[in-house]
Amino acid sequence: MISSGSPFEKAYGYSRAVVWGDEVHIAGTTGYDYARMTMPEDVAEQTRNIYATFAAVMKEAGGGLADIVRLRTFVTDVSYCEAVVTVQGEVFGAIRPAGTIVVVSALLKPEMKVEIEADARFSRSVGPGR
Repeated sequence: MISSGSPFEKAYGYSRAVVWGDEVHIAGTTGYDYARMTMPEDVAEQTRNIYATFAAVMKEAGGGLADIVRLRTFVTDVSYCEAVVTVQGEVFGAIRPAGTIVVVSALLKPEMKVEIEADARFSRSVGPGR
């Protein structure tokens, strides 16, 4: 089990990520800056914070962002999609994990505009740079 240090993990009884063999399953992550416990207003900044959390999780698991094979993205307004996928392209452009984006009516707190889950796998034999 891997923790990001978020107080939500302990309070709500979950792990930021679980390593299972050669797989890493990262829980739904929102855009908090966990060092400061602040949430930026801008959805692109929230997305960058999510991917920074993913990078830290993957490093602790013994891998990196290049090991992520699947993203599931939830946004609270269709107008956020462009900013979210632009940041995703900046971070994962060469990696190109499978991805889904879904518009939902709300997340846990009103300031949360985007939440992303990810799955990673360390042993792969196909794919660019893998």
